[in-house]
Amino acid sequence: MVKSSTTSGPNAGSGDSFDSPATPPTARVLRQFRLVFNAVKTHFQQVEKKAGLGGAQVWALSLIQARPDIGVNELARAMDVHQSTASNLVRVLVERELIAAAKNGLDRRTVQLRVLPAGRRLLRRAPGPFEGVLPNALASLDVRTLARLERDLAQLIAVLDTDERAANIPLGQM
Repeated sequence: MVKSSTTSGPNAGSGDSFDSPATPPTARVLRQFRLVFNAVKTHFQQVEKKAGLGGAQVWALSLIQARPDIGVNELARAMDVHQSTASNLVRVLVERELIAAAKNGLDRRTVQLRVLPAGRRLLRRAPGPFEGVLPNALASLDVRTLARLERDLAQLIAVLDTDERAANIPLGQM
């Protein structure tokens, strides 16, 4: 939620408030993006400080805890990331002895993941939401707002001429 400072706060009445008509629209929108990026950055810094692990790894760990025996491909789908990204996250979690990866069941090619006691302790320390504040906030928006936001951001992305592969990199790894 974006808070207005037109009626209160340090800039009240100065003509330079956050959403003042005197401020060019590009500056107001840029400020909104800064608020979003800073909220995301602050959350991931808090996660890393309290849990000692990056936000993407904590999210993956939480999904593995919620879905015992999940596979790497299923984890990638749940996080909406490339399979190689999920594999890298899993590798870190295995190396830190937070999860176990085992080839059980009928298909011995598939690895099943389970959270170990150290991983459960880490999740108890980590601040939520595990998936991050932006996905959590987006999930709280109504369908019409999301559709409008999607259309508007698509226009911005087209102007930026971005590399579409970046869409599958978790924010916690940026």
